[in-house]
Parts: sequence; C-alpha cells; structure tokens
Amino acid sequence: MKNVLVFPCGSEIGLEIHNALKYSKDFKLFGGSSVDDHGKYVYENYIPDIPFIDDDNLLNFLNEVIEEHDIDLIYPSHDDVVLRLSELKDELDAHVVVSDDYTCDICRFKSKTYELFREYDFTPKTYDITQKGIEDEFPIFLKPDVGQGAKGVALANDMDDLKHHFSQNPGLIAVEYLPGDEYTIDCFSAKGELLYCEKRQRIRIKDGISVNATTIETDEEIRKIAEIINSKLAFDGAWFFQLKRDKDNQYKLLEIAPRIAGTMALHRNTGVNFPLLTLYAHLGIDVSIISNDNKLTIDRALTNRFNYEIDYERVYLDFDDTVFVKGKINTYLMMFLYQCVNENKQIILITKHIRDIHETLMELKIDEGLFDEIITLTKQDDKFEYMDNEISSIFIDDSFSERMSISQKLNIPVFDLDAIESLIDWRM
Repeated sequence: MKNVLVFPCGSEIGLEIHNALKYSKDFKLFGGSSVDDHGKYVYENYIPDIPFIDDDNLLNFLNEVIEEHDIDLIYPSHDDVVLRLSELKDELDAHVVVSDDYTCDICRFKSKTYELFREYDFTPKTYDITQKGIEDEFPIFLKPDVGQGAKGVALANDMDDLKHHFSQNPGLIAVEYLPGDEYTIDCFSAKGELLYCEKRQRIRIKDGISVNATTIETDEEIRKIAEIINSKLAFDGAWFFQLKRDKDNQYKLLEIAPRIAGTMALHRNTGVNFPLLTLYAHLGIDVSIISNDNKLTIDRALTNRFNYEIDYERVYLDFDDTVFVKGKINTYLMMFLYQCVNENKQIILITKHIRDIHETLMELKIDEGLFDEIITLTKQDDKFEYMDNEISSIFIDDSFSERMSISQKLNIPVFDLDAIESLIDWRM
C-alpha cells in the first residue's frame, strides 16, 4: 500500500480525489491544507498548517511530512500547487503526481496556451487593447491570464468598459466573445498516448464550477483537437480542456489543465477513475480503460458534513418509523449502524412493534446479529425503565414524546431521523 498526500485536500479537486480513492486497497490517503476547510471533515488522516506555496519553508515542511508519515506520492489538487510542485519535484522526497514543468507552465497561463496553439483554428482570437480597429470587435471577453473558473472574468461592450476593467486588473487578457455552448473534455494520457477522450456538457455553472453536467457523444473534431493538444504537451495521467462554440458554431479553446477536475466524477461513474489511473501510471503500471456508454447526468449541491463532539458507547433505537419507515428500510440509518459496528459500539433495539420483531427482521432481511440486544415492550411500557444509564449512550426515535421522556429521565443525547446525518463520520 502506498501513502498519498493530497494537497490542498479541501478543494473540489481534492474532494474528488478522495471520492475516487477512498475505497482503493492500494493507497492510503492523507489530506493536507494550508487553511482548515472542508477537507478536515473528509480526510481521516489530516495534516493542517502546510505553508502556502509562496512560503520559503514549503519545501522543508513537506519533506518533514513525507518523512514523518512515510508519504510515497504527493497529489497536488489546485492549479497553482500543480505548477509549484512541478517546479519542486526534484527536491521533494516523494514522487509528485504531475506532468512535466513545461506542460504545467504552459497550461497555467492562457496567453502561453493560446500562443502555443496560435496556428490552429480552434484557438480564439486575442486582442491587444491598443490595436487599431479594436472598437469593431466588441463585445470582447476579458479573463485573467492566470486563473480558473469564472473568477475575475468580465464582458466589455465598449472602450470605456475595456479601459475600466484593465485599470482594475492589468493581468487580464482580451479574447473574442464566445456565445455558444460550453464543453469539458476529460482526457487521460500515458507514455505520450491519448488513451481516453470524452466530452461532457457544462449545463449549469456556479462560481466557475460545473454543478450540472451530462455525458455527450464525442465527435471526431473534438478528438482531433485532443490529439493535437496531446502532441504538443507531455501529459502524464488525467487532464482536461474546455471548449466553447463561437458565433459561427465552431469550437474554440478556453483552457487546458494538467490535473483532475472536480466534475470528472461524472465520467468516474461511467467507469473511468482518473485519480486511480493517474496514480497507477505514475507507478509505471500499464492500465486499460473501460467505460459504460449509457448517458449519465451529475448534479452537485452543497453537502453537509459535521463534527459532533459527543462520546457514546451504546446506541438505543426504535424500530417502527425509525429502522422501518414508510414501508422501507431506512438505508441512511443502516449506514450509521454499520459505522457503529466498525467502531465497536453497542446497538440496542428497543421496540413496541406489534408483531413478532424477530419475524419482521427476517422478512426484511435484517440480521438480528446487527443488534447486541433486542428489547420488546408493550405500548404501556416506558422505554427509559429498560435502558441502562451506566454506559454513555444516545437514543434514536422518530417520536418526539419518546425523545422528550428519555432526555428528561436519563439526560442523554436524543436524535430524530433528520439528525442522523450529524452522526455519520465521512472521513476515510
């Protein structure tokens, strides 16, 4: 098993790498961040306070982390970190999962990217804002030369707009306005060969991140563009590029990135695990790719993760409308119960089920062995009288009156079904 440090682990990229690798038997994940963020709630092995990439102490700090945790590979998960660690890779004591520094440098600057591919018709027009006749080109799209997503972009409709935006940010570049649909093409290359190239349409975008996307058939024109890009740069693993249609419905290049994209989760769920394939490639292992052809759509939203400061050794829970809800097994609660099994916490089922609970569990294919004890009561019984308060416990029941009774009599934490999510530990 290889130890892999993902840095920064709380970026959308870092979270996708975690989702892609958390079940792999070949890798143990460590998450590192310069500033505490969502990664702290996701990575079980978390390393805080890593210096920022422009800090002179970054190299020494990372090498100390590598030695302390026996790190084999560092997986950068932000554009700036990709470039910086590509520059430091010969001085780091672990293998850095990046393409070569030339490729990383070209891709980090849109001006360099467009210059490298200026001879091809898929490269958008760029403008010198002082050039004669530029007033005939409006609207003109402005975006940072170094940046990602939609941060800092603007649309200039006239010279006043143009001058204003450049006065605010001299690092902008001016390119032709592209009004058409936008696509991301997820790619994988190894040993100079393009092994995978498939398109997804960016349907809904929030803060530059694709939050709704769907797989879509990749046409031959896109494959040719991918092959050209692959021939000019040296990718080692997963990478992607983005295209947008111009006013004449032709593809034009937006950017190229030699890294994982957060929404690669879409193609990962068709069978192409880009982070895993990339690690194998960097370890010199030959890989093959298989993908399901069925159309798939991803929709992303904010997800809750919690850190409940609560200690307990035993879980008491109800059955009706708790384990079994609306004619179905509560699969979310079952996930929590198996978490308790993994953590050696006792599970006590305490129920007023009107049928034989043992027969009902058998019919539902719930193994009685999941529970350390099953306590069956009558409707008149008070549950608190059958609960041992000598062991730190929590109580789960859909009934407010039951929760109120237990809370008052035993003074232990009580939970309704909607609060189970706060008890789930997502760190792996």
